[in-house]
Amino acid sequence: MSTTFDQPDTRATAASDGYRTLWRWHFYAGLFVMPFLVVLAITGTLYCFKAQLEPMLYPHRLVVEPQSTAKLDADTLLGHALSAVPAGSVPVSVQVLTDADRSAEFVFRLPDGDQQSVYVNPYDGKVLGTLSVANRFMQVDRMLHRKLLLGKPGELVMELAACWTLVMIGTGVALWWPRRQNGQRAEFWPRFSLRERPLWKSVHAAMGIWLAIGAAAFVLTGLPWTGSWGKHFKSLATSANLGSPPGSWGDLAVQSVLPGQPARPTAHDAHSMAAMHHHDGDDSMPGMVMDDLPVPIEPWAVGNVPVPDSGAASVAAKPLPIQQLIGQAAALGVSNDYTLALPASREGVYTVSYFPADPKLERTIYIDQYSGAVIRDIRYADYGAIAQAVSYGTSLHMGRYFGLGNQIVSALISLGLGAMAITGAVMWWKRRPARRLGAPSRERGAPPMRGWVAGLVLLGAIFPLMGATIVLVWIADRFVFRHMGQRVA
Repeated sequence: MSTTFDQPDTRATAASDGYRTLWRWHFYAGLFVMPFLVVLAITGTLYCFKAQLEPMLYPHRLVVEPQSTAKLDADTLLGHALSAVPAGSVPVSVQVLTDADRSAEFVFRLPDGDQQSVYVNPYDGKVLGTLSVANRFMQVDRMLHRKLLLGKPGELVMELAACWTLVMIGTGVALWWPRRQNGQRAEFWPRFSLRERPLWKSVHAAMGIWLAIGAAAFVLTGLPWTGSWGKHFKSLATSANLGSPPGSWGDLAVQSVLPGQPARPTAHDAHSMAAMHHHDGDDSMPGMVMDDLPVPIEPWAVGNVPVPDSGAASVAAKPLPIQQLIGQAAALGVSNDYTLALPASREGVYTVSYFPADPKLERTIYIDQYSGAVIRDIRYADYGAIAQAVSYGTSLHMGRYFGLGNQIVSALISLGLGAMAITGAVMWWKRRPARRLGAPSRERGAPPMRGWVAGLVLLGAIFPLMGATIVLVWIADRFVFRHMGQRVA
């Protein structure tokens, strides 16, 4: 059947059904996430290269001249580090690095509650300087990435931005998808012969389709670390025996046994301790979990594992030297680039937290502070299926799994998302009517689009916080933005 100007091809009309609806939702998602994508792109790229950047940022603290003489033991170095902090400061962790050109780092909790790192030359014991843990550049970068330095509200905003990025990606792919009935074909490369807004649109579309899979993977691997959905997701995975290892909810008692004292608590008592879990940063109180320890970052799977601490006890017993614990960890296969968290109380334990690039090598080891007995040794094989998948996703997300190549790929995806936000903003600005939002106009008699609706419902069910905002956007679209669109060619 031929097509005439008087009678348009019904197939072409059908092909465009729902296009403006998708475009409208793509517009709303993009308008919301654009500024946050730029922040995520910059901070994420910087964090990917943390290993290379930090020695350049703090060369006089982190880097030393290798010497032929043996390094001083950790306990002697700790004594030197104590001279650089105010009286009453408490050592809480040691960053164990065996590289010949790296300084020794000890983290202290100061009397005012802040934490400070002290760097010591491991060869002569000279104090090289201090850094605030919270104000360290990469820590600020990480907190910007996770919560915009705004605490819990910022964390929720960034979580929402990540979820709405999924909507932006889905609608973007749907808009790009070739509509053969209209004679359109897929475009994988920008058409640089175009000018003005069509050129920006071509660049935006081609870049988006290349980034779609990587961008979606980035979002999905980052969400388990969020403070709202990620926390509940970890709890759900744990309760289904698919997440953290056994003992995450206090079903295993883990604590140092004071000499001459009976072992305690019971499993029931440990569960009660876990219920007392707090997040106020006081690492001397009972009921802590791994997330509360002064550890820069620990494996996702062990975040809910309780750390034993049942309060002070007046027993004349001395903890083992730190150097002995470091040697013991090396004998267990963990020798470099890990955190040794010191006991938080008389009944606490030494905690070896090893978070390497290869998830299969992750370890969390609890060691009795008096006898040196290994109380628990949590390995990758102890994780549930979900936690194992999250571990691999995290390593890839952070650009750690396959070295420099992974860093470059992660940076390209991250910066590509930032570029998508910028090109989208330029397109919007060029077509935006004066003093109006400039949302794409509604289409008359839009089809039901059951698949699209089902997708939004599914996203809302999986991410309840996002589900609430989807409802709000739908209401605003119906009753607030109804007359704010403008038809464009």
